[in-house]
Amino acid sequence: MRMNTLIEKIKQHPDYPKAGMILAHNGVVRQTSRDGRPVTGLRVAVDYDKLERIVTQKKQIPGIVEILVEIFDERNLAVGDDVMFLVVAGDIRETVITTLSETLNAIKTMVTKKTEYFK
Repeated sequence: MRMNTLIEKIKQHPDYPKAGMILAHNGVVRQTSRDGRPVTGLRVAVDYDKLERIVTQKKQIPGIVEILVEIFDERNLAVGDDVMFLVVAGDIRETVITTLSETLNAIKTMVTKKTEYFK
């Protein structure tokens, strides 16, 4: 799937006219780990039950129209490959930015586990 496909899907949502902002995150495989070691790629595992619970919870935030997530899991990803798309639509900037940030942090800490491959 591509990011523009998720955005177009959000635009088809029946409550889309209530949205004043769509904010998107595109996580990619970077060439170094957080500790600076050279990376050749990574693999991501996803707990889809937890993902569903988090997204369902965050959709209940007043002003949020839709949240869509696509995670490229269970495959070997190379440097530069997409890892995750997260798209949030909502009424005002403050609500959308906060919701995207909270959702992203929850996914990274509770839903995904990554294995980095080093040079």
